[in-house]
Amino acid sequence: MPRSDSAAPTADRRALADSSDEPGPVAGAGGAPAKGAAGGAATIERYERMVLIRELETESERQYKAARIGGYCHLSSGQEAITVAAAEALRSDDLLVTGYRSHGFALARGVPPEAVMAELFGRRSGCARGRGGSMHLLDVERGYYGGWGIVAGQLPIATGLALGLVRQGRPDAVLCELGDGAVNMGAWHEALNLAALWDLPVVFLVINNGYGMGTSVERASAEPELWRRASAFRMHGERVDGDELGASLEACERLLERARSERLPAVLEAVTYRYRGHSVADAGLAYRTKDEVATRRERDPIARVRRELLAGGLAEAQLDAADERARAVVEAACAFAEADPEPDVTELAAGMHAPGSAQQFARMLPGSPLDERELVFAGGLGS
Repeated sequence: MPRSDSAAPTADRRALADSSDEPGPVAGAGGAPAKGAAGGAATIERYERMVLIRELETESERQYKAARIGGYCHLSSGQEAITVAAAEALRSDDLLVTGYRSHGFALARGVPPEAVMAELFGRRSGCARGRGGSMHLLDVERGYYGGWGIVAGQLPIATGLALGLVRQGRPDAVLCELGDGAVNMGAWHEALNLAALWDLPVVFLVINNGYGMGTSVERASAEPELWRRASAFRMHGERVDGDELGASLEACERLLERARSERLPAVLEAVTYRYRGHSVADAGLAYRTKDEVATRRERDPIARVRRELLAGGLAEAQLDAADERARAVVEAACAFAEADPEPDVTELAAGMHAPGSAQQFARMLPGSPLDERELVFAGGLGS
């Protein structure tokens, strides 16, 4: 494939990319605050978004255990600061692609809680019309091109979207979220290689919560400081404390603006933690101790923002009211999803084919040449 329409990278741009060996300690993790970290990042609006994500995840676990949510369900409780920061750093015309731990990103990007919960319930008003479920939330109108269930499967998609922005002459960027386990997949190398080779406006946000399923980063990665891997592609890389809202917001805003204005990709590793297991089916205690989880909860990102707001003069009652609003929103979303109808079985393939190709789906209707409906629907799903 040809390069995108830019000239070959200049020495200055390559020198900037090579600076990925210099970030040093985690930004915002101690010492002098990262640029912007002390600039009032803690606001009651951001706090309430973080609480909303936590409350929806907590309710999702309850509903999953009550068998109202099917398939898989991966929770992001504990990762709210980097999630809210990353989504806020996006402009309205930027694009977002994530992995399957996607509930929080959907909410932070502006997908209505009712649409998120209805999708988890597999209902018609879900953001994927009830056909995607927990791992495949999306809202293309808001520039959210989906959660992807295959580990690292979203990276080539994000790189392709960034190439599309360049070809269309759009001054926008792509944010590609992935977990720490995805950096050991072949798609990571392929996507980053092309992004660097073609100077594409994409930021690869690695959410390092310490574990890929049940395996720690130290056991799975020969280079556990994941941001350093960017240097293999002469790409800028850095690490941020993903539990620090101010530092996370500053880093995301800066790297996305760099991608837009200079058309340079980057890797941002956000160090955080997930309180729950890999999925709701995983208790999360076979590979870590209760003491470890309790210790990490002492650094809870929501509690940290709450303390900042109280220190800044907000009253406890204001934050309690924000907590109550978030809980009420989730409760209403759950009631909405429960009352929403399921999609009709005849709608299962809607949107799967390009306009004008309806005859392909017609082959699956009653009377089709191969009787697919009887074979698949009656035989597999029940009549």
